[in-house]
Amino acid sequence: MNIGIIGLGLIGGSMAKAIKQNTDNVVLGFDRQDTIIKKALLIGAIDEPLTEERIADCDLLILALYPQATIDFVKSHAGQIKQGATVLDCCGVKQVVCHELEPIAEKHGFLFMGGHPMAGVAHAGFTHSKKALFNNASMILTPAIGTPIEDVQKIKVLCENIGFTNTQISTPEEHDRVIAFSSQLAHVVSNAYIKSPSALTHKGFSAGSYKDLTRVAKLNETMWTELFLDNPVFLAEEIDGIIDRLSQYSTAIKEKDADALCQLLKEGRERKMEIDGEKF
Repeated sequence: MNIGIIGLGLIGGSMAKAIKQNTDNVVLGFDRQDTIIKKALLIGAIDEPLTEERIADCDLLILALYPQATIDFVKSHAGQIKQGATVLDCCGVKQVVCHELEPIAEKHGFLFMGGHPMAGVAHAGFTHSKKALFNNASMILTPAIGTPIEDVQKIKVLCENIGFTNTQISTPEEHDRVIAFSSQLAHVVSNAYIKSPSALTHKGFSAGSYKDLTRVAKLNETMWTELFLDNPVFLAEEIDGIIDRLSQYSTAIKEKDADALCQLLKEGRERKMEIDGEKF
């Protein structure tokens, strides 16, 4: 089939490379930077540029854009998308995107399916994209109610072919609630943690725990601002929750309450062991 990819950054570029490497589909690509399109053509990541005229030839459109850009693209090109085609987005939030675009897709006779590839590296852009980015990763899909199972299966098979080892089916609401904890909160905490004055003088005093906790502090602030503000209720709840829990540790330490502190640490250890399936 003909697969069009809009946005050849880290995710879109990796999608293009992985699809070309692992399937016989024809890949058409578009990026707002013409130099990226030329580079993608030169290294064989795409077969052809995705022009306005070729949108109607695509059986599957993969949108690797920010949420608002994704919404804007579908709204402005809905009339050009082939009837019966599937449009799959790769945004890190789902409610704001799916609720806007599912009705538009239904009106124009194509299928919109929310997607979120749970993969990435510290650096953005096509230069850092890689065909193996999705190996052993999870792909979250949020098909609209009533989506034919064969259409979900088609996307699931494509995901498996390019390296994903788990396809998680969810709703937009469940996705945003869980992702507020599993991804967004982690970025907030890491970004806040590194602002400590001690971060400027830690060299020689840090090891694995510092690296683990600060890995995602070096984020794309423009993208993450949009993602955070598109998921305000769930993310704010998670932030407020961790503030409350941290205050319990702070109080126990200030009051030198060894019993309370030991209990808090024990509860955290046991929760981690429970999640990992270990006995305690």
